[in-house]
Amino acid sequence: MIGKTVKVIVDRPLGSFHPERKDIYYPVNYGYVKGIIAPDGEEQDAYILGVNVPVKEFTGKVIAIIHREDDVEDKWIVAPENCCFTQEEIEQQVNFQEKYFQHTVTMFNQVGKGE
Repeated sequence: MIGKTVKVIVDRPLGSFHPERKDIYYPVNYGYVKGIIAPDGEEQDAYILGVNVPVKEFTGKVIAIIHREDDVEDKWIVAPENCCFTQEEIEQQVNFQEKYFQHTVTMFNQVGKGE
C-alpha cells in the first residue's frame, strides 16, 4: 500500500480531542480510508502529515505504515504528494497516540529491503 494515493475522511481534525479519551489531543488530522476494512473490522485509520490546518478530507500518498505489535491494526501515514518525512519526524508527530503501543514504522524506502 505504500506509495498508493488514497482519500482520507477526517473524523478527528487537527486541534480536536479523542471522543472517549479527552486527554488525547490531535496535533495532526486523523481519519479513515473509506472502503478499506482493517483487521479490527473498521475502515483503515490514517494519520495525515504535512497539512497544518484542520480538514474534512484529504487525498495524498501513503508514505509509511505503523505496525502495532500489540494491537490488531496498522495505521497508515498519508502526506501530500511531494512531502517527505524521516522516520524520526513521523514518530514525533504520531507519538501523542502511538506512545501507548509497541510499534514499528515501515517507510517507502524500506520496502523490499527486508526491514
